[in-house]
Amino acid sequence: MSFSRNRLAAGVAFGVLVAASQASASAFYLQEQSVRGAGRAYSGEVADRGAASLWWNPASIAGLESNEVYGGLHAIQVDSDVNDSGSTITRPVPPAGLTTPVGGDLRTSKPIKDGVVPNFASAWRINDQLTLGLSVAAPYNFTTEYGPRSWTRYDALKSRLTTADLQGTVAYRVTDKLDLGVGVSAVYADAELTNALPNISPLQPDGYQSLKGDGWAYGWTVGAQYRPTPALTLGASYRAKVEQTLKGDIAVSGLQAPIPAASNFKTAGEAEITTPWMAIIGARWAINDRVTLNGSVSRIGWSEFDAIRVKYASGGSVSDQDYKDITTAAVGVDYQASPRLTLRAGVQYDPTPTPDIGRTARVPDGDRMMYAAGATWAAKPNLKLDAAISYIGFDDTKISRTDLTATSSTVNLRGDVTGSAVVMSTGVRYSF
Repeated sequence: MSFSRNRLAAGVAFGVLVAASQASASAFYLQEQSVRGAGRAYSGEVADRGAASLWWNPASIAGLESNEVYGGLHAIQVDSDVNDSGSTITRPVPPAGLTTPVGGDLRTSKPIKDGVVPNFASAWRINDQLTLGLSVAAPYNFTTEYGPRSWTRYDALKSRLTTADLQGTVAYRVTDKLDLGVGVSAVYADAELTNALPNISPLQPDGYQSLKGDGWAYGWTVGAQYRPTPALTLGASYRAKVEQTLKGDIAVSGLQAPIPAASNFKTAGEAEITTPWMAIIGARWAINDRVTLNGSVSRIGWSEFDAIRVKYASGGSVSDQDYKDITTAAVGVDYQASPRLTLRAGVQYDPTPTPDIGRTARVPDGDRMMYAAGATWAAKPNLKLDAAISYIGFDDTKISRTDLTATSSTVNLRGDVTGSAVVMSTGVRYSF
């Protein structure tokens, strides 16, 4: 029986990327980037105008008549339960291994932590045709925590991913009917992962491993809006994948004999992941002076997240992930209730890209439905206040994953997950 420092380092680095890859809606994507959009389940943003739609379409600010600033906050409250359904661990005890239940606390309530997602955008009119934009989004942010005796401990204790996407945009009004836009992003990511490591004897306390890392990467987006009639706007955009490298420290402690003492260590390492590309088409149709219908379809290239690639001082490893591309769809309506009050509602279907075999306790993903309502109050001609509330219903799903730990034990993780979420959003739009 032998245990190598490199193998332990690879195990920790693999874990942090699994955490980063399963953080939120559609795996680890947070779509809460516009309060106005939240009120109609993000069904019309690719075809709407203004700084609040910059995340979905860089052409949204072309031809603005004045400068504009947008700011929003989204409070996410998640109610979830994660329950063991027969997880086992097989330790490398000769001659055939020792298989026992994982044990510990068999139920965890609210492992997905509540959070607040901010976003900001601005648009600066240069002339009748040219507009410049700057936006700050938080597209991938999530935290989950399990207790030290949770049945998930060999897969997950704490998982945290924080990102900031800083995008500069140039938009141009080509004709009265056609707008074009392009944006370039600098993306910062910071991650932390911890989990337990089993010692050889079930009578020994667990060891512990952690990774903290961060890094910058860069991406781009393009978009267009076309108005065949004054009542109809068509929108399309493409956001490129981003290849992210996280560099940081890997630490292992608490491993006991017969595992060599040298297996407890701290070292530098890095891991690579790729966030997906997104292709979106949509439309807004004003059927009369009061009612506007919205619709959108998004194709998200989650197959880019095909593997986790780890590098460290003396080698490297690759772990396949087998994510699949998905298609989401949303419809919504805007209703001009009065000259100062606009009401909204929408519904969205968002399937999971994760495979049925391979989901982990680091926020297992499942198909979901979003139901949303919102409103805008024009406090002044140049000041608009937005509010929205969304309910997200998660399909019941299962955790099903088999891993060989860094200490040569095999963990068969089996569990059941239920959950739902409520998102409350508030924002302001100011033009000058």
